[in-house]
Amino acid sequence: MSPTRSPVLYVPHGGGPMPLLGEPSHQALVQFLQHIPQQLGTPRAILLVSAHWETALPTLTSAAQPALFYDYYGFPPESYSIAYPAPGDPLLAQQVHSLLQAAGFDAQLDAARGFDHGMFIPLKLMYPRAEIPVVQLSLLRSLDPARHIAVGKALASLRDDGVLIIGSGMSFHNVQAFYHTAESEQGGWLREFDQWLRETCCDPRLTVQEREQRLAHWLQAPHARYNHPREEHLLPLHVCFGAALAASPQAETVFHATVLGKTVSALLWR
Repeated sequence: MSPTRSPVLYVPHGGGPMPLLGEPSHQALVQFLQHIPQQLGTPRAILLVSAHWETALPTLTSAAQPALFYDYYGFPPESYSIAYPAPGDPLLAQQVHSLLQAAGFDAQLDAARGFDHGMFIPLKLMYPRAEIPVVQLSLLRSLDPARHIAVGKALASLRDDGVLIIGSGMSFHNVQAFYHTAESEQGGWLREFDQWLRETCCDPRLTVQEREQRLAHWLQAPHARYNHPREEHLLPLHVCFGAALAASPQAETVFHATVLGKTVSALLWR
């Protein structure tokens, strides 16, 4: 990693608040999230793209102290009193807004929207002191993969300004399969997609153009729709790839283990 360039990280955030509730199938993920900051350092700020916020136009949290938004249901009462008082960063939000506008996106600022669990679950494990300012960026409701890569490209210069870019989603996100299908019964469908995804991002034999084309046309991947019946948990990866590709287009797999009995991966661009 460049001594002055921040990395880009795509992480699985698990099932709702379960990583913070001691749920056994999240143990490996919790340990990963607790230790990955050793490879990231301490950024001056974090820009986080969550799978749990979609808007017509790219939108940024712009409050100085956003509240938490408990966007899950059916969990124990303590799930709704989780605290993570990380500050916002209105100046960073304005900076990102300007970068997106310059790239042709009609971006917006939202001073009312709080941080959702795609932000506070992984960051509470990664940076528990909640001292690093955070701005959250929405996905586009269109779910257009090429547009999300373009959003990432617009953010690339933030890496040279001490900003850690995190995409928070899940490399596998078939909710019914999480609870009703054993991985051994999937006929390799999950494994083949995971292999394709990690090859696309990590194989040194691929060119930048090949990586981008594969991600833009991810539905051509093996068993794409089985792994992502809806792609909102995959698209934060596209933003990460776009942000990283100019300086470090080849990622590395930094987590490859099971969550809720299904194999998921985390990727890091240094």
